[in-house]
Amino acid sequence: MNAISKPNGNFAKSKIMDLRGLNPAPVTAFTRDGKVDWEANATLAKWLHSIAGVKSLVLLGHAGEGTFLTADEQVRLVETVVEAVNDEIPVIAGITMEGTEVACLEAKRAVNAGATGALVYPSHGWLRFGYQDGAPQDRYKAIHEASGLQCILFQYPDVTKATYNLKTQLEIAAQPGVVATKNGVRNMRRWDTEIPVLRNEFPDLQILTCHDEYLLHTMFDVDGALVGYGNVAPELLVKLIEAGKAKDYPTARKLHDQLLPVTKTVYHRGSHMEGTVALKLALVARGILDHATVRSPLLDLSPEAEQEIRDALKAAEII
Repeated sequence: MNAISKPNGNFAKSKIMDLRGLNPAPVTAFTRDGKVDWEANATLAKWLHSIAGVKSLVLLGHAGEGTFLTADEQVRLVETVVEAVNDEIPVIAGITMEGTEVACLEAKRAVNAGATGALVYPSHGWLRFGYQDGAPQDRYKAIHEASGLQCILFQYPDVTKATYNLKTQLEIAAQPGVVATKNGVRNMRRWDTEIPVLRNEFPDLQILTCHDEYLLHTMFDVDGALVGYGNVAPELLVKLIEAGKAKDYPTARKLHDQLLPVTKTVYHRGSHMEGTVALKLALVARGILDHATVRSPLLDLSPEAEQEIRDALKAAEII
């Protein structure tokens, strides 16, 4: 289904989002004194939208420091990006609040700001304690019914207690309003077992990888990618997705190897959270951002890391 309305060129929110391609999760740009830089965020959104193959922009997640923003900042960021892309592609909001009631309010704010989709995060407490059977299904149902947002099933890494078993994934996928899954299970045994079942049971469910550091290993099974990595290498990632869909392993492998220096300097770090800082440094090296200011609890990386990232982008022929 075409996600772009032909009569006026704007995204038709009544249609199912077409995420079959690259779906970057933009960072949030700040001023040097730590305020949200609305102009810089609009510039980043416009640049990503200009890349052929970019299908949506996903805000307010980990890469975007979404939980570090106030509710008012979250709303204005959605509004800013919707305006920047002229409402021509879906803007998807991360829904991260822990309780179902407050998550529904968060979703209502997002849709009122112009969002079309919701990337529904698991309740934070589940990471430590696990979830009751049926609770994730209820979370998705409530958010969709409260807001009308099209929902993306977010599969967390296998090492967490917030990762959903196959039964839970299937029951969420069967619910009204769930149009895609962002899978980051990071367990290839589970990936190889569960993805074919989801594909068979729900042929229209869009399968998206979010394995920033393992893209080659998942690229042949998906409709697209929803990744923070899309900030800094959208041109090459679009080609990698195309190679995966064509089952063209030699081309995919060549692109993987070309990107590997960047993958290492951004994602093979001490903490995956450092990847957000590294993404901003890479955007500075690309000339998209003027500086890489982050909000606490994120910390700046070393000057040596900044040079390593610049060198990696040169090695990958991105700059």
